Amino acid sequence: MIPLRDINPSRSFPLVTISIIIVCVLVFLYQVLLGPYNFVFVHQWGVIPYEITHGTDIPPYAPVSPYLKLITYQYLHGSFFHIFGNMLFLWVFGDNVEDKLGKLNFLLFYTLCGIFAGLLQVIFYPDSKVPLIGASGSISGVLGAYMVFFPRARIVSLVFLVFWITIIELPAVFWIGFWFFAQAFNALVSIGHPGAGGIAWFAHVGGFLAGFFIARSFKKERGAVL
Repeated sequence: MIPLRDINPSRSFPLVTISIIIVCVLVFLYQVLLGPYNFVFVHQWGVIPYEITHGTDIPPYAPVSPYLKLITYQYLHGSFFHIFGNMLFLWVFGDNVEDKLGKLNFLLFYTLCGIFAGLLQVIFYPDSKVPLIGASGSISGVLGAYMVFFPRARIVSLVFLVFWITIIELPAVFWIGFWFFAQAFNALVSIGHPGAGGIAWFAHVGGFLAGFFIARSFKKERGAVL
């Protein structure tokens, strides 16, 4: 299923969501311009689990701490389809979560979800030297929060069933629930195979859980306001 839009208008302009999309696109264009040197760039700014667990930097050496990469990796992507998919999800789900949390809170929330996502991947693959890049973990957190705040919102989706293609509307709780089940299933299957299929499944799971529980705490604190 590919989300096209949600039937859930926001009350304010999604400044942070759009800014993140712009930054990610600009960074990706820079990566493309680097050509073969993008390999070095990705290793310098992406999360390397081995560096986190061993507290050291491995070649090619980075100008920042391995721990700071838990933030920088969120703005790098590996291909056009990688960034397109991530930015589509952020565009569909990000505005409403930003509207609910507020601008600054949303940026902090987005960053924290990305950090938790990266750390869960590191926990399961502590000796991996494969760089982790992409906004998927952060955006997974946005989906977790969306599920808490807007479970009944309708998600207009493009659905592929073998040779049958259609557009349907699904409640967010069902759409995101199915999505998370797929991520968790693939994460379990991928155990022992870091970066299986080129996807860090545990980062998706970690980001979603972080977003879900942070949103639950926020909603509980605000009480009837939400």
